[in-house]
Amino acid sequence: MQTALRICPLCEATCGLTLTIDAGRLTGARGDRQDVFSAGFVCPKGATLPALDNDPDRLRRPMIRDGEHWREVDWPEAFAAVDAGLTGAVERHGRQAVASYLGNPNVHTLAGQLYSGLLARTIGSTNVYSASTVDQMPKHVSCGLMFGDPFAIPVPDLDRTDHLLMLGANPLESNGSLCTAPDFPGRLKALRARGGRLVVVDPRRTRTADLADEHVPVRPGGDAFLLFAMVHTLLSENLADLGRLAEHTRGLDELRALAGDFAPEIVAPVCGIEAEHIRALARDLAAAPAAAVYGRLGTTAVQFGTLTSWLVDVLNLLTGNLDRPGGAMFPQPAHRGPVSNRSRPFQIGRWHSRVRNLPEAKGEFPAVTLVDEIATPGPGQVRALVTVAGNPVLSTPGGERLAEVLPDLEFMVSVDPYLNETTRHAHVILPPAPPSRSSHFDLAFNELAVRNNVRYSPPALPLGEGEADEGEILRRLVQIAAGQGPHADPDAVDEAEIARLLSRAVADPNSPVHGRDPAELADRLHPGGWAERRVDLFLRLGAYGDGFGARPGGLSLRSLLDAPHGIDLGALRPRVPAVLATASGRVEICPPPIAGDVARLRAGLAERRESLVLVGRRHLRSNNSWGHNVPRLNGGSNTCTLHVHPQDAARLGLPDGVTATVRSGAGAVEAVVEHTDTVAPGVVSLPHGWGHGVRGTRLSVAARNPGVNVNAVTDPSLVDPLSGNAVLNGVPVSVTASE
Repeated sequence: MQTALRICPLCEATCGLTLTIDAGRLTGARGDRQDVFSAGFVCPKGATLPALDNDPDRLRRPMIRDGEHWREVDWPEAFAAVDAGLTGAVERHGRQAVASYLGNPNVHTLAGQLYSGLLARTIGSTNVYSASTVDQMPKHVSCGLMFGDPFAIPVPDLDRTDHLLMLGANPLESNGSLCTAPDFPGRLKALRARGGRLVVVDPRRTRTADLADEHVPVRPGGDAFLLFAMVHTLLSENLADLGRLAEHTRGLDELRALAGDFAPEIVAPVCGIEAEHIRALARDLAAAPAAAVYGRLGTTAVQFGTLTSWLVDVLNLLTGNLDRPGGAMFPQPAHRGPVSNRSRPFQIGRWHSRVRNLPEAKGEFPAVTLVDEIATPGPGQVRALVTVAGNPVLSTPGGERLAEVLPDLEFMVSVDPYLNETTRHAHVILPPAPPSRSSHFDLAFNELAVRNNVRYSPPALPLGEGEADEGEILRRLVQIAAGQGPHADPDAVDEAEIARLLSRAVADPNSPVHGRDPAELADRLHPGGWAERRVDLFLRLGAYGDGFGARPGGLSLRSLLDAPHGIDLGALRPRVPAVLATASGRVEICPPPIAGDVARLRAGLAERRESLVLVGRRHLRSNNSWGHNVPRLNGGSNTCTLHVHPQDAARLGLPDGVTATVRSGAGAVEAVVEHTDTVAPGVVSLPHGWGHGVRGTRLSVAARNPGVNVNAVTDPSLVDPLSGNAVLNGVPVSVTASE
């Protein structure tokens, strides 16, 4: 019996785990009490990591599809097939005919973070899609326009705030998102225990709302109206005080002019909250010694997603709580320098999609239009597809139509451990080894952490016979996309990236290695594989790094190997103006693209919403469509039922337990009705990530409890125009008892 430490890769909380190993197999997982960030906290998902690692349905060898049948092959044959398929598509149709789709799990693995984006860039097509545009892209866009960098996302300083206003988030179920905070529930309880106040704005009375001092049931999609009315209150009552950021901000007069149309009395009928209640929310926020506003999926996957995301940080700024302890702050991850390294300010709409003319954001097109690019003939039609850890058939609106057109592709390759609703259409599946056999270092989530820290996990187990490391799979795909064939040395990818990064660093006068020899620095990197060398490079050039000897005592990979439970780097600290990358060097409180979209919000004041509206929901034991094949995560309250308020159920003749048809303008699904007063009257709720049991998949546990795909009733024609994000919440529907 052995133990090993591992950062959990199953959600954004990044908790430290202690794994039990017996005879080369994971047999248990518990929280690592010595972990500097999570201190022993673990959720049901993390505790079942061994079941996911050992899942008998998990693919262990590459698969090639012959008609409707699959056969296992060795890795050389699989990569040769990929080379033939991708190269042939490029030769016949050009690089623009190859699309890539990157799923959410990419940001949960080191290899995915390092190589998936590089793969998409190497393919050389603007047809890049990801789960970001069915999730958080509005936050990237609003922060990119305000701060110049789409990754400069302020997070609530949970451990020091006195007042937290939370919208569209349910961290007691999700463990947090765009806010990396192990034991989020415990941190919220600590906030209240020290006399702080928690206010939850949500159309559902979630578990998080039950914990709060106040639950405000907003009408789905009405968050932007509520927040703008709060801005109006702060400005009209002279409660705004930007503090030290006043000299680093511009556009306040433009904001004041825009806010004039959103008085609380005007927005109250639209958001469903009384005018005086809106004013009270604004006044309480302004009066708190330290406060933060935090919004998540309920504020991004809506028709005004970018505006809502922007208004969250406008409120943080106007109340003097942006970039100050206890407010909303910018983390300083160990792998980045203290100053933004963006060479140019963030822009959107640099190019547009072929069929629907939708604008690019952060180098991506909206995921909802991938199906259009495959199905619509003409120059530039997508004829080949690469998916990495993505299941867009379930996770995107219009997924059923996508499933219909995927067989028309000339070639499709999927990097995925499962034969699922999307990968069943691939010609080749390349399964990465289980999590226990990979190194782990969080790049994305360290940029969102509520306390600066750094941790590294070596592999807990060696690769099994015939298994391939995810890093090797993706690096070989990069080389194939670059025209180097299936037999090139994958280490050459890292050496090229290391040389590029070091050359840029030695040319930077502010770098600790300015003027030094890049080759000499490369030779000093930690010996080992791709993970060790790349992490060592990031750490040594980062804000806390040793600068290759220039800053004795600074971080390197050796520092983390000597501290297996991680290193605490302290509480969040103010970072403005260093974090800014706008052309003006200031916080742009009223960026022109956002100001232009306010007219759409103003027009929404005249709309009246009479029908039922559908919202999603999250389960503690579920992470999108990931964990439904783990027996311990597929049961209990983790069920795909339609939540209906008893008043609506009585009015519509829907007994508890009856099967009902949920219909929208986009489609219909049938689901079992569950009466609950946790949803507001006029609101119904279905969880996302379900819809298993499709012919041709290999998910035996999920197939026994398949649920329904909520995205069959979300409309792929509706997107937030600035970010391209799908509208998943506030969908008008009718609900009738099924015959």
